[in-house]
Amino acid sequence: MALLLATAMVFAMVVCAEAEGKKALKIGGIFAVTGRASWLGDPEKKTALMIQEAVNKAGGINGFPLELVIEDTEGKPPKTVAAVEKLINKDNVLAIIGPSRSGCTMAIKGIMEKAKVPLVSCAAAEVIINPLATYVFKTPQVDSHVVIRIYEQMKKMGIKKVGVITGTTGFGKEGRKQAKKYAKTMGFEIVADETYTPKDTDMTAQLKKISSAGAQAVINWSIVPAQSIVPKNMKQLGMKIPLFQSHGFGNPKYIKAAGDAAAGIIFPAGNVLIADALPDGHWHKKVVLDYKNAYEKKYGPPVSTFGGHAYDALWIVINAMKAKKVTPDMDVQKARDLIRDGVEATKNWTGVHGVFNMTAKDHVGLDKDKSLSILTVDKAGKIAPLK
Repeated sequence: MALLLATAMVFAMVVCAEAEGKKALKIGGIFAVTGRASWLGDPEKKTALMIQEAVNKAGGINGFPLELVIEDTEGKPPKTVAAVEKLINKDNVLAIIGPSRSGCTMAIKGIMEKAKVPLVSCAAAEVIINPLATYVFKTPQVDSHVVIRIYEQMKKMGIKKVGVITGTTGFGKEGRKQAKKYAKTMGFEIVADETYTPKDTDMTAQLKKISSAGAQAVINWSIVPAQSIVPKNMKQLGMKIPLFQSHGFGNPKYIKAAGDAAAGIIFPAGNVLIADALPDGHWHKKVVLDYKNAYEKKYGPPVSTFGGHAYDALWIVINAMKAKKVTPDMDVQKARDLIRDGVEATKNWTGVHGVFNMTAKDHVGLDKDKSLSILTVDKAGKIAPLK
């Protein structure tokens, strides 16, 4: 018995050692886990770790474990550059998902292209994938689609004169550009065009200008806490016109921060925020509800669209690895190129933000109408489909 027990223990130790020593498929994650953009990066990190756990419990990828190497960018471009250089040159990751912010993504777009490492960004600005870069992709809906959906809704409401207020971040600048571009083509007049910095805590002066210019609605384009400040300031000023926000508003924490001033806000976003409200049999319900339930069971509510960006980014990379049969024994550059090709070949894959159909000319591959629903905040502070 003693001999058998000793033999069994040795065998178990050998098996554990082999499992621990098994090569892993490394993917880098760069998220704003802390800092002003942590409302974006924290759910992204949590989502990625949740997927890693599930994938490895199910046997890994092509028989090998998935290893995420996550770096906190704090939402700052210099830290993002440093994190990427570490992941590429020291950790030898095969692909990177993130960053959380558009400005951070633009700071590394050229680096990823030069290093020939696939990047699937969790940031939204359209400039990330337009102009096209061979190794750079993204999962959030494109700015132009969001702007068009906002203007389509405004037309239904009889609105013609618009006041625009945007952050000076990369995301804000790109949203402002698209809002001005499509106003001309869709028959809207921008009567006021105001901006604010990420550190600004009061937008009263800008909103007064918008109000005196005769705006019939406001578009606020931002990812920073100003998304909650603008509605508060509008309420303080007694502005009764509708407030439209970008898809960057897709975190219930912004609603909580705005308090009762959030009621009535209109914004385009993905279906994950209304997963419970989708009718049975809806084409998207199972995917978004499964993600919402898994995330909230593990981390607690509320789920946000930002975690969904990481969900889509990581699964698209994992699916590419599976399709191209990537293993840790491959030449690193060969593996990176195979993943890039696999990501670009993504077809009819349903993620949290819609159905992805990427091509050599489209490195996001989302349909305007299927990827965005028009949502509102009701009087109880809950997100609901706009009726």
